[in-house]
Order: sequence, then structure tokens, then C-alpha cells
Amino acid sequence: MNKPRLAVMLVIAGLLAAFFAFGGHRYLSIEQFRAQQAAIQSFFQAHPWEAGAAFFALYVAVTGLSVPGAAVMTLAAGAIFGLLWGVLIVSFASTLGATLAFLTSRFLLRDWVQARFGDRLKPVNDGIARRARSTCSRCVWCRRFRSSR
Repeated sequence: MNKPRLAVMLVIAGLLAAFFAFGGHRYLSIEQFRAQQAAIQSFFQAHPWEAGAAFFALYVAVTGLSVPGAAVMTLAAGAIFGLLWGVLIVSFASTLGATLAFLTSRFLLRDWVQARFGDRLKPVNDGIARRARSTCSRCVWCRRFRSSR
């Protein structure tokens, strides 16, 4: 394993270890949110942009590291920011976090997956290499049409 991959793995492992060692999993529960809801709401009323940015960054981190708690944070977003802003913040933060998780796993595990499943992935890789732009646009359009039903 080369040094950049090892560094990324160590950073992710360190972040996950710190999250659980410092009890972060206890803060991402519905009980904890209910206990702190008044304080969170008052902070949001006093500093709406800072609260939104902090929530966005935390949501990206939770989804990017695949830490349990995104469901509770989704409910909290609606309670704190209201339906419209909650949906916007969660939609963009979850998309960014999932993208980061995908890119990280692809960076870290691509060689292993190719070595293990390369013969089965060859047609997929060849098809994407030949039609990368059209494949990407098909995926985007399929998702748009599927979500409009």
C-alpha cells in the first residue's frame, strides 16, 4: 500500500476512533437532541448562518465517515431549521458526504476490488471507458426521472 492511501486510512481510522472514544455516538441520539433542543434552537435564533454552516459540516462528516446518526440529524434539521431549509441543508450535505465516502472508498479499495473481481468488472470498465460521458449523463437523467415519479 502506498503512502497516500495509508495516510488517508490512518486519518479516517483516527477520526472514527476519536468519535467513539469521546462519546460522539451518544450525542447523535434522539434523547440527546431532545435534551438540548432549547439550547440548539436559541443558538440558531441568535446565529442562523453559523448554525446552518456548522450543521452542514457536521452532517457531511457523519455521512462521509458513515457514522451512525444521520437519521437523527435529518429529523433534527427539520426541527431546527424548518421544513424548507432542513430539506435543503440535509439534501446537499448528504450528497456531499456520500460523494466523499464514495471517492474515499474508491481511492482506498479500487486495487483490491479490481484484483478480486476484475474478470467480472472488465465489461463494466470497458463500457465506461468507451462511453464515459454518455454513461454519466444517463445515470443523472435516470435518477431525475426516477425521483419525479
